Amino acid sequence: MSRIHFREGGAALRTSTKALMAKHGWRIDRAFHNYIYFSFYYPYVRCVYHLFRLLASHLSWFQPLKFVIRTSFDRYHAKVVAFSDIQKILTLNEDIDIISEKNKQIIPFAYAYRILFEEADFIAVMDCPCKLTLKAPAWTINSCISVGRKTSSFWLDHCGEKYHAHKISPEEALELIRKFRQNGYLTQAFFKVATGGSTGIICNCHPDTCVSLQATRFARRFDPILSMNADSGYSAQHLADVCRHCGTCARICPFGAIQVKDSTWTYDRKICMGCGLCTEHCPEKALSLYRDRDKTHPLDLDLIKAERLTMAKQEPANGI
Repeated sequence: MSRIHFREGGAALRTSTKALMAKHGWRIDRAFHNYIYFSFYYPYVRCVYHLFRLLASHLSWFQPLKFVIRTSFDRYHAKVVAFSDIQKILTLNEDIDIISEKNKQIIPFAYAYRILFEEADFIAVMDCPCKLTLKAPAWTINSCISVGRKTSSFWLDHCGEKYHAHKISPEEALELIRKFRQNGYLTQAFFKVATGGSTGIICNCHPDTCVSLQATRFARRFDPILSMNADSGYSAQHLADVCRHCGTCARICPFGAIQVKDSTWTYDRKICMGCGLCTEHCPEKALSLYRDRDKTHPLDLDLIKAERLTMAKQEPANGI
């Protein structure tokens, strides 16, 4: 009886490909989707973007599409992350793998809400398909970050020449994120069912050159509450006696949540995603972030680990 051997480019499967397939278990369909997604990152995202744009431009009146779009959004989405929380991710000295329904308080979607960071110091960066699709400035292209050995190794093996994938240190990753934030780009962590249902992909995004943010804009032509992007869990606090009403915060806000006119400062907490750019750019330090209990929980690893430890201590008592 002959055996069937899967091969890549005439050679046996690479270790990174085997690791990618193994994490999906019996779901070969998801493993194949994962392989295609990263191997053809740019054409995949470009096709999705133009499809959403076409549907939003010509078929927003067709209500049955609302269900299709909502289903898609539940399987692919992003979480805005404050810089302080990104620092904790990129300075991890342990593996974290949390599968819990409680994660939906952090990532409020039906699927793809697993919080997974394995070997977080093994990091790769490659070209962002969103920025390629939307013709972003050349200096911004190499900006998509993978945290963890499995996905990073796959990128290095399959996307090195094609999308300029290369390994970087945690310090270099933080410096890259700082550079983008200084230029008005927010930070997002991405989750996708077909890539394992977990986080690990972090990108530097701007509404003009981010397909996920654009997709949310398109989807809201079908339903104003649809969103592919979850807020960070924070809102901005304003110190009126320190503010000079220079308007820097209003200009840097990617969501139009702040307005400054003459000596009046106004803030729409509901549309603020808590990215923190306003607090970092305010020359007078008149703004700061606070945890907003009316929003999602932050992707704060210290908070997540503390809550997990509390739950573990309570389990024996609950079993008595």
